[in-house]
Amino acid sequence: MARIYISIGSNIDAEQHVRIAVKALREHYGELDLSSVYESEAVGFDGDNFLNMVVGLSTDEDIKTVAHVLHDIEDRHGRIRSGPRFSARTIDLDLLLYDDVICNEGGLQIPRDEITRNAFVLWPLTEIAPDTKHPQLNQSMEELWKAYNKDSQKLWPVKLDNL
Repeated sequence: MARIYISIGSNIDAEQHVRIAVKALREHYGELDLSSVYESEAVGFDGDNFLNMVVGLSTDEDIKTVAHVLHDIEDRHGRIRSGPRFSARTIDLDLLLYDDVICNEGGLQIPRDEITRNAFVLWPLTEIAPDTKHPQLNQSMEELWKAYNKDSQKLWPVKLDNL
């Protein structure tokens, strides 16, 4: 079984779509470890604020299968891929970590660069996996979060019930 971490983000009917994403992941994978939900300003474009969180789970699916499942969930819930890279999203699911695998092929980048670049990924990931090591940097998520410039992005926890 592989231990994986997935980020969830939405800024279109965000509360509804975060709930939908968690429900879909739970239906497919079973038990999930859930971070808190965080609100952040859009990064890379002007748009509504995002809600973000990270889930952890164990699976026997390989990386490509997981990526396909995530892509399918996004598509089933209105994800539009024809627009600019940085744009509004109903559901954005990114595979952040897959055990300690390093992969950069077929459109997959594991671990995701967003882990060290974006507070809305690193903070919730640290919350549920503080001792997990970044496979390339050999630092724990907690160490990375402590060193992160927290003034670089505005981010705050929000209450989202019924997850």
